[in-house]
Amino acid sequence: MPQHRIPAVYMRGGSSKGVFFHARDLPPAGPARDALLLRVIGSPDPYGKQIDGLGGATSSTSKVVVIAPSCRPDCDIDYLFGAPAIELPVIDWSGNCGNLSAAVGPFAISEGLVQAPRDGLATVRIWQANLGKRILARVPMVAGEVQEEGDFCFDGVAFPAAEVVLEFLDPTGTDGSVLPTGRAVDELQIAGLGRLPVTLLNAGNPTIFVRAEALGLSGTETQAQINGDAELLQRLELLRAAGAVAMGLATSAAQATAERPHTPKLCLIAPPQTYRVAGGKQVQAAELDLIARMISMGKLHHAIPGTGAVAVAVAAMLPGTLVNQLTGELAGRQVRMGHTAGTVTVGAQAREVDGSWQMEKAIMSRSARRLMEGWVRVPAEG
Repeated sequence: MPQHRIPAVYMRGGSSKGVFFHARDLPPAGPARDALLLRVIGSPDPYGKQIDGLGGATSSTSKVVVIAPSCRPDCDIDYLFGAPAIELPVIDWSGNCGNLSAAVGPFAISEGLVQAPRDGLATVRIWQANLGKRILARVPMVAGEVQEEGDFCFDGVAFPAAEVVLEFLDPTGTDGSVLPTGRAVDELQIAGLGRLPVTLLNAGNPTIFVRAEALGLSGTETQAQINGDAELLQRLELLRAAGAVAMGLATSAAQATAERPHTPKLCLIAPPQTYRVAGGKQVQAAELDLIARMISMGKLHHAIPGTGAVAVAVAAMLPGTLVNQLTGELAGRQVRMGHTAGTVTVGAQAREVDGSWQMEKAIMSRSARRLMEGWVRVPAEG
């Protein structure tokens, strides 16, 4: 039978890549759409390579995005993010990709979904449908086209590009709670690890913070060291799954592992240290407020997820969290965090009201580029 031919755009956003679709070109949300998108990406693949699809066999490159005009008066477009598992027939729709958020505005403008000025900055109002939150994207325009070339650089991406500034408005959980248990520090009992202090945070994406030293790590380990240690990864997943249950995101650890591989994220934090990243760059301790290493889809992320950086910035604002204990009072400046590929700074704005903290927004810069456009082909039985 002939293959399905579906309009699609392959885009880089921040340090991630994904396949972008118009909602109108896909089946309605449900098993049929999931099956089609899994086939596009090349999952499930027992070999773990996604050879027969557009996925890149990492958590940063196995991603899909569905875009539609928004019916909300305060937004221009609806943005839905999916994280296909590599070896399992599962797409996790529970969270956002902060890096790919940078590509949503440029996609919407280039596809004619949003009007933009001929020159200057276009503001695209995005409804992040997974989390029920708003994002503002400031997209540079030149001669009626999205500007992609530029001199903005950040660690984790090899080439410079034009800067896209993102504002994540009210980035806390859908119920407005930033600390789902109401405590800055909780304790989780984990088989093989004992009783561990953690901070459970709901901002950007749900995130579990733990001190690297509590796991016998320095926080400066390389991707190869972490991802090559199957026993360590298994223990980290036990911790992540237990955190999901404690946050009310899953009824059991088994459900969290099987159905929510994308969220919550697990972040290993450590005090500032001098270390060397991939490519030979040396990060100086004096440049940092802390080190943050994210476990994403079961592996150490090659840089840091955008939503992970947002979560770090929010946690740094909250007195008593494990992150705040490392950073101390920042006096309103952005958090300087070291990650697997280098460094990044992210800011958060908050205010205390009647003894509780209200997060107003988190701000970060990324870049985006359209890599390929046309049609993706999927076998008819897919």
